[in-house]
Amino acid sequence: MKSTIKLNCFSVTIIALLLFVGAEAYSQYGYGYGGYGGAYGYGRQRSAIPQAQEAPEEVKPKTAEELVDGEMPSIKEALQLNDFETAILSSILKKYVQERIEAQILKLPPEKMREVYDKITLRQDEELKASLPMEKYEAFVELQKNGVEKTIKKNKKQKKKQKKKN
Repeated sequence: MKSTIKLNCFSVTIIALLLFVGAEAYSQYGYGYGGYGGAYGYGRQRSAIPQAQEAPEEVKPKTAEELVDGEMPSIKEALQLNDFETAILSSILKKYVQERIEAQILKLPPEKMREVYDKITLRQDEELKASLPMEKYEAFVELQKNGVEKTIKKNKKQKKKQKKKN
């Protein structure tokens, strides 16, 4: 009888040990790679965000032409330029924006950079003054000070006042 009790205690101990080990293995590995995985906390955890296989492409800086061409429609509207004046302004701006980009590439000290920018601005102003009618040049200078959106709003207000007078 003692051997049966020992056998029963030994069997119970082994069965309990197997149950604990089995439960531990089940809780760690669950149903594998998917099964009930993500929803119930079993199995391999996966992120809902897909992993990028390739590094994202570097954003290339815009060229002078792209910068000027992007701004020209709003400048044309704000200054009420005709096609000829738009072409002149566009070509001059592209030239001097390109010079500014080249100056940035050199990475000069701040004092020297300011000096270079001032020289570029002076040459740009002289060329614009010689190429555009005086009222359009003055409107462009005001546009640079105030910004495109304020100038467009101001032009709309002036048109409304003129319509009220008529």
